[in-house]
Amino acid sequence: MGRVDWKPGTLIYPLPAILVSCGDFGAEMNLLTASWVGTVCTNPPMCYVSIRPERHSYAMIKERMEFGLNLTTVEMARQTDWCGVVSGRKYDKVAEMGLEIEPASLISAPLLVDSPLSLECRVREIMPLGSHDMFLADVINVRANERYLDPKTGGFDMERAGLLAYAHGEYFALGEFLGHFGWSVKKTTREEERKRRAHESRKIK
Repeated sequence: MGRVDWKPGTLIYPLPAILVSCGDFGAEMNLLTASWVGTVCTNPPMCYVSIRPERHSYAMIKERMEFGLNLTTVEMARQTDWCGVVSGRKYDKVAEMGLEIEPASLISAPLLVDSPLSLECRVREIMPLGSHDMFLADVINVRANERYLDPKTGGFDMERAGLLAYAHGEYFALGEFLGHFGWSVKKTTREEERKRRAHESRKIK
């Protein structure tokens, strides 16, 4: 079968399903579900989130010039979706969804306790683009949930976290681990080869 041309569209998937936190901890605050989120630069660490100006969270972020990016898990799928389809003008999303929040270290916005990773972000620039404005931000702190850390290495365990992904209006769990960055050109260690064979054996069964 061949390939077909479609009209231009933002079909870059999958994307993270992020809960953006904004406002002030203990005062006016809100959660916004967003997937128009991504990495911009490694050094300095920078990211972006694109938000429609009519969204309730837009004014909060623009006023304070900071926000939190809270990664979500499969366990948080319902809360993540709900926070994206109702407005913070009408609902206290944290209370309605029974989410636990905590103060951030360097920003006024709250962070989600159950989030595997939360990034504290300070806006550097707002770029009007059309339907959305892009908030270009510096990542000034990262808070990791100890529940998802590898006890041996202290690193973040993606498989244990069960991160939630978004693709064209639908949510998905991330699939199985395939290899580390660079594995295609790296000599396989005995342990890695053992894991690969064990994985292939489970698939055959």
